[in-house]
Amino acid sequence: MAVKKVSESFSKALIDEVQKWGGMKQTGVSLKHMMEFGSIPTERNLLISAQFLHKELPIRIARRAIELESLPYGLSEKPAVLKVRDWYLDSFRDLRSFPDIKDSIDELAFTQMIKMIKVRHNNVVPAMALGVQQLKKELNPKRVPLDLEEIHQFLDRFYMSRIGIRMLIGQHVALHDPDPRPGVVGQIHCKMSPMIVADGACQDARSICLKEYGSAPEVEIYGDPNFTFPYVPSHLHLMVFELVKNSLRAVQERFVDSDKYPPPIRIIVADGIEDVTIKISDEGGGIPRSGLPRIFTYLYSTAKNPLSDCEDVEGASEGVIMAGYGYGLPISRLYARYFGGDLQIISMEGYGTDAYLHLCRLGDSEEPLP
Repeated sequence: MAVKKVSESFSKALIDEVQKWGGMKQTGVSLKHMMEFGSIPTERNLLISAQFLHKELPIRIARRAIELESLPYGLSEKPAVLKVRDWYLDSFRDLRSFPDIKDSIDELAFTQMIKMIKVRHNNVVPAMALGVQQLKKELNPKRVPLDLEEIHQFLDRFYMSRIGIRMLIGQHVALHDPDPRPGVVGQIHCKMSPMIVADGACQDARSICLKEYGSAPEVEIYGDPNFTFPYVPSHLHLMVFELVKNSLRAVQERFVDSDKYPPPIRIIVADGIEDVTIKISDEGGGIPRSGLPRIFTYLYSTAKNPLSDCEDVEGASEGVIMAGYGYGLPISRLYARYFGGDLQIISMEGYGTDAYLHLCRLGDSEEPLP
């Protein structure tokens, strides 16, 4: 298959503009600012938000489009990565060709357009995973280090930026909800109960485990059921779901032929002054110490790779995301870090694993801007 260079499918003027905008300074936003600004979604505030995004999104998208052009080991030429690059360039062009936003009619039209951009980029994670898999198959492990450090660093920047772009678009779109639930500002819940969100994520993870294995270990959650703090429930759900899914699989596979009843996964929610910490503990046998440095890389998974038989980017839907191609832990850590938190894994080989999910409860740290 002939590789299509950018110049063949996009005009030189557009490529020059991408270079220009990619050199501009990004502007970070904090959870606190998003919450305070969005708490009164007046026409004027929505207009200001749209005008900010009209300038900010092209900068962020251009930076990623430029990086996609110069990846090491020929990753930029992989068909799946070329497709992602085209999505980014199409979105940049849509944003730059949209006229200045002067009134609420412009603002509504702009909101519809960025909604479509968000949908266009739905399959970016599986598509990039497919590109990395295509590269991994071709590389000679004797000549290229298997950990591919440069690619991991790029993917960290790329996915962190994607989280930010999707958060900004999602927040602006959600502020148009004519009937928001009490305490909800866009995608942010001002009084989110981590216990309730964790419980929902556990039920979802257990149902997947039941489907795959026919049974699932119990999950016990401890903490103050009345405790709440401001956060994005969808982000927390994603992180807890991924961590619990890993634990369920480890316990299920360790006890599959055992006479013993599989021990439960235990979740503790602790409310600190700076952080809310969620600890997820399992007795799934742990991870060997030699394997620990690799668990946050994008090429490590102990599950079957769902992309191994998939050559089509469109076929690799968001539905399979983080189910075996080694992206769950690194992407969960990026979600935690996006609002100033972190994720740590401590393992005891022969016994089990503890995951510590730290969430910054102050909400005043600005987005990391790769």
